Amino acid sequence: MLFHEAVWLEISERASQRETLTTELNIVFKWPTNSLEMLRPEAIGGRPRIQDTRDEKHNMTHDNTTHHDITRVEVEGFERRRFLRGVVLAAGAASLTSEFVGAAVAASALPATVEVAGHDSGQTVRLAEYAVGLRYEAIPGEVLQRAKDCITDTVATILFGAQFPWSKMIIAQATRMGSGGACAILGTGARVCAPAAALAHGAMTHAFEQDNLTFPDSGAHPGASLVTSGLAVAQELGTSGRDLLTAFVAGAEVMIRIGRATKRTNEVRGFHAPGTLGPFGAAIVSGKLMRLDAPKMTNAIGIAASTSGGLLEFAHSGNGAMVKRLHMGRAAEGGVLAASLAADGFTGPSTALEGGAGFLKAFCNESDFAELTRGLGEKFLTSTIMMKRFACHITAHTPVEAILDLREKYGFSASDVASIQIAGSQRMATTNNIPAPPDILIAQFSIPFCVALAMVRNPIDPYSFDEVAVHDRSLQAMASLVRVTAAPGQAADDVSSTVSVTLKDGRLLTQRVTEFLGTPARPLTGRDLRQKFLLLTQKYPAKPMERLLDRLQNIEFESNLDWVRA
Repeated sequence: MLFHEAVWLEISERASQRETLTTELNIVFKWPTNSLEMLRPEAIGGRPRIQDTRDEKHNMTHDNTTHHDITRVEVEGFERRRFLRGVVLAAGAASLTSEFVGAAVAASALPATVEVAGHDSGQTVRLAEYAVGLRYEAIPGEVLQRAKDCITDTVATILFGAQFPWSKMIIAQATRMGSGGACAILGTGARVCAPAAALAHGAMTHAFEQDNLTFPDSGAHPGASLVTSGLAVAQELGTSGRDLLTAFVAGAEVMIRIGRATKRTNEVRGFHAPGTLGPFGAAIVSGKLMRLDAPKMTNAIGIAASTSGGLLEFAHSGNGAMVKRLHMGRAAEGGVLAASLAADGFTGPSTALEGGAGFLKAFCNESDFAELTRGLGEKFLTSTIMMKRFACHITAHTPVEAILDLREKYGFSASDVASIQIAGSQRMATTNNIPAPPDILIAQFSIPFCVALAMVRNPIDPYSFDEVAVHDRSLQAMASLVRVTAAPGQAADDVSSTVSVTLKDGRLLTQRVTEFLGTPARPLTGRDLRQKFLLLTQKYPAKPMERLLDRLQNIEFESNLDWVRA
């Protein structure tokens, strides 16, 4: 709908709903009774083509004033600026009322199918109230442990991520724009303000596909969104480890539910899910640490919704994958900004999630509003957080683990393989089916590459994933033998896979993996987590890293978090 169409329809509809057209014009715009005719496109230079979807008819109001009942108007060759100029002329250069401007802009900005949130909705408010009311004592011990494991895992991925060129660019930017703050950028010695620290840490966490997410996959990346923002705000405010744990769980409960409500159709639409979800979690964590009340937390969510973003084009263009890392940084930064503004009285829409032009409508092809509050306060979705073992996209984890299982069981090597067939989700067979990635950033997103690497190198060691591997001829040859197809009926968010390896001697070896090591059903043990932490931090002095690990695993006893640095 064009702007001038929207204005004309808005005036007509509102006039018919109240008293008469004459009364409407007099009350709202202070215009003469013939002003409506002056607003018609042909009266101010347009070339109209009017098409009724039903017969034009005259309706008589109680004061015998007639008006046209027009349901569809199409105008060609009519510019918005020209129409606005005509409106001013028709109004005799009088100023437009805010009611008119608001109605006109709203009508022109939204498609005709936009739904209005029902009076019984209020999910945004409910989530805010839940987050504000959550207490440390109400969180089960196993949920707190999962939160501590996620914090520990994230600190390690941040430290590991500091070394990469794309991280260094963002660190430099964060240092320039956030100097003078009290928040550490891990691995650098720099101190910046909280939003800048969140920006840097978010990007560093996601720098090399090592950060944690959820299972089933909600699209949320808890560590990259919650730990990065929470640690920054906690260091700025001097809050305790218990406060951070409580805020983390509050953020996870809200963000994961929002992710589930999207039904992952935000990615079908072209958005990178964690970039769209992260601001909400970061806003909750930050707002909880800032001790926002429910109205201000609602505003924080409303503001965060307008910082959501991140496109998946990098996965289709074959270049520009550095931006994927930025998505996490901007999400964490956006959440801190949203909470900080809300703390100062800045407002956002209280129906930011469920509204007719809210997050779920704007970003998703399909959504399930009920997921926003399903089990809220009863079931802790923090327990669905899972840890990665391999430095690759989540969709590659089940096929990589299947390859490791088959190799251990049958003892074959890369030279014995004739072909590898992988059956998984449609997403795995399309978005992540990249046979010849041009660089390591795209390679980590590629199932054929990651499976080939598991045949040639040790995928548990993050340093196995490097540019040398991308250009390794033997690895490229192995990747060319991998075929990925969609298994009939497999859900889009199901990352399970069936891997069939055909050997040159004719044997067919098959392994199905539904839940890999690190998922809630098969969580990393304390030993597994320690191994990953020390592998990721192996370039730092060993003893300080071991002490850091131990303190993170007992973070609830810490009165402040200033010691989290390297």
